[in-house]
Amino acid sequence: MMFTFKKVISPFLLPPGIFVLILIGSGIFLSRKDRKAGILNIAVGFLIWLLSIAPVSDALMRGLEGGLTVPAHPRGDVIILLGGGLSGNEPSAGTLVRIVAAVRLYKVLRVPVIVSAGAVHPWGKAEAPADARVLRELGVPAKRIILEDRSRDTLENARYSKEICGEYHFRRPVLVTSAYHMKRALMSFRYVKMHDVGYYPADLTGKGRVYGWADYLPHDLDDSSAALHEYLGLFYLKFFPGRLVGAG
Repeated sequence: MMFTFKKVISPFLLPPGIFVLILIGSGIFLSRKDRKAGILNIAVGFLIWLLSIAPVSDALMRGLEGGLTVPAHPRGDVIILLGGGLSGNEPSAGTLVRIVAAVRLYKVLRVPVIVSAGAVHPWGKAEAPADARVLRELGVPAKRIILEDRSRDTLENARYSKEICGEYHFRRPVLVTSAYHMKRALMSFRYVKMHDVGYYPADLTGKGRVYGWADYLPHDLDDSSAALHEYLGLFYLKFFPGRLVGAG
């Protein structure tokens, strides 16, 4: 009983759960004097709650991953690994998932790997060297790794990777990135006239997951934020591609 009580209470004592409580509580209090302000607070509180639970974040992710599968027999003459960010000086957790997928694909194809990941901000450091170091540690020979460390966003990943493919005469690249990011990545490569690009998605959201009561408690906004970022990126890439340099 105490264990269950702890599991129910704890999510509401930490962000974002505590903000959900504050917003809903203040909304109930405000609604006595200002009904509109109270309703707004309550609505925002419930919106944060919804975005922080697994069924909603998974649904958002699946909307981005529709139609993607890990190919059983991948083919290509080069792997293009897109970075997913650093955590300090090391690849982030999301990036590590992409790196492992690239290593698995390398062991099948035995082709060069282009690591495409620069610094998003002028004061930051390029990600590609850190990603390449992990690739080497996992068994990819240094001589098979090509660094692309200038790109600041997905569209620049595509532009600079195209330059490298042209220089080395690669014809059938296979793109490796997170499954939820793959749709925008492929659209970016097509925008720079790279149409014959295969894909190898990492971290596909599982289908048919069974949810328990704990999955409906506030958890975090990471997955929902990442998915919404992708939807926004897809919107801009479709309607304002020329303005996307440095957009992330």
